[in-house]
Amino acid sequence: MSQSVVQIQLTEMQFWLDKVEGWSPADIADVHKDTCFYLSSLSDFLQRLLQHITGVASTTETMKNMPSLGQIVGRLCWNPVVTANDETRALIIQCLWALYTEHPGNTLERTANQWVQRVLCQLATEDDTNSSRLLLKGLGLSPTQYHQEFLKKVVKQLQENSGKTCHLLGDVNQSCSCDRTVAISEACIPLVTCAEVAPLIGALLQRTLTCPQSTITDSFLGALSSAYSSGRLALEDHAVVVLWYHSLPSLEEAVLSLLESTVLANTKISPQKLQQQITQSLLPKACAQYCSMFLVVNDIFRSILKKREDLPCIRTLIQTFTSCFYKELTVLHPQTRLPLKAFFPLSPQSLLLPLLTPPTEVPGEARRRHLYWLSGSLRRLTEEEEEAGCSGRIFEAWFLVVQCSHWVQAALQLLLSTQLLDVDPLLWLLTFYHHPTKRGHCRDVQLVHFKEAWDHLHHLFFTVPALAHPLLPVERLHSLLVLISPCTQRPSAAPLLIVDLVVNCAVFSQQSLNVSTEIVRTVAARSGLVREAMHVLDSLEHQLKAASCQSNDNSKVVVRIKELHNTLQDIPSGTRPSH
Repeated sequence: MSQSVVQIQLTEMQFWLDKVEGWSPADIADVHKDTCFYLSSLSDFLQRLLQHITGVASTTETMKNMPSLGQIVGRLCWNPVVTANDETRALIIQCLWALYTEHPGNTLERTANQWVQRVLCQLATEDDTNSSRLLLKGLGLSPTQYHQEFLKKVVKQLQENSGKTCHLLGDVNQSCSCDRTVAISEACIPLVTCAEVAPLIGALLQRTLTCPQSTITDSFLGALSSAYSSGRLALEDHAVVVLWYHSLPSLEEAVLSLLESTVLANTKISPQKLQQQITQSLLPKACAQYCSMFLVVNDIFRSILKKREDLPCIRTLIQTFTSCFYKELTVLHPQTRLPLKAFFPLSPQSLLLPLLTPPTEVPGEARRRHLYWLSGSLRRLTEEEEEAGCSGRIFEAWFLVVQCSHWVQAALQLLLSTQLLDVDPLLWLLTFYHHPTKRGHCRDVQLVHFKEAWDHLHHLFFTVPALAHPLLPVERLHSLLVLISPCTQRPSAAPLLIVDLVVNCAVFSQQSLNVSTEIVRTVAARSGLVREAMHVLDSLEHQLKAASCQSNDNSKVVVRIKELHNTLQDIPSGTRPSH
């Protein structure tokens, strides 16, 4: 009985092979008429052919029983009359990917897979044969329009199969409709740059999150990553996130692209623009949804910070990214949100929430106590680790401070805004931010120098009356300039830290604007940190705008920031005026 069935199918296969060979060229009137006449019979044949293919154990066995199968299906794909019919087109597509083997076991099956991919790819491009062009012209279609419509139908058919309800019901040994994901994704590889395929790609990626049997191959992910990074593939936001989730190289490339487009290639980017680009990158949102992705991104930031800790723009990027990430994390439903320690496993856990909490949520006197507690906790940790000869935990604590450096700015503002009897905790915190370790940083020495600089600046900006003279005698700045100048007898004080302090004093003190401007100009030029001083001003302006402050005092602060910015723009970066 089995032999008889095969014999009948072989006879029928020969009949249809003769037919499809005779249907070329398709633009001849008699051929066109004959093709249309047999469309109904062809649909019936293709339906039974599909049942036979899906019922056979392997593609190898199918091709052994029906050696002319490839010729028939292949020729049908190039017949515009056949593929213009919805029913026959859908059956041809199903036959194609039913012949695809998820795990090819021999050369025949690997060749068949390549053939299926090639046919689908060719169907998405123009067929430039004369016969096709003449026929499509008679139908009122251009070759491009025809093949685009065909591709849309291919995608629709595959998407319907990929979107069928999963019937796994928790049993990983049970077969479900998702086990065809590999075949469908592989068939899409040549088509990933076609805009019409984007919805199917999104459906395939999303499917992998809902069923353990729904998998996609590295080759498919590689094709997607390459097409997306080069701008040849547009994906919905959720599809991009899932792509990063499955493809580590794609995620790493996205992070490096963000670094390159913001701080590495453009160190003058404004804080507003930086925040906008980070948000638009989707990375903070993706990291909030998937902890594993945040750990990867954090490792990249950690590595870059170790190599380029001297660049303020790197620290600003890390702090801004962490702030955007934390905002995305807090809007997630508590039941779906992982605990903070899962995202920051290497950070000192006692400092995690206190540092991640925005200063705006800790008002008044509580903020002062909060800062003093942070400083004391960090100081105890560093002293214990340094005494034990360890530096790993100190770096992780410092890395967390960099990620949450809004508290560093809060310490600066508290230092400038009140008459504190004990400023040592704030000065230590600021010094630690710029000099986290003793090795290569000389933190203890820098702390002494910083205290000297603070005493001098406090006297100049907050103790003496506002000076009316437009220019400040350089002698008044002599001791400060000595601190930031290199000296063979001792290392210079932290220029970045002192410039940061000077700029903040000039912005928030009551000293005259002319005198404040002259101090900032002299210190920035002498230290060669004009660009860094402008960066501090930009950051302060961004913070004021973010806080939406409208008081008169803040209006005056904005004016001072703009005047100081204009003054610094006239100074060539890196200049060091002589004494």
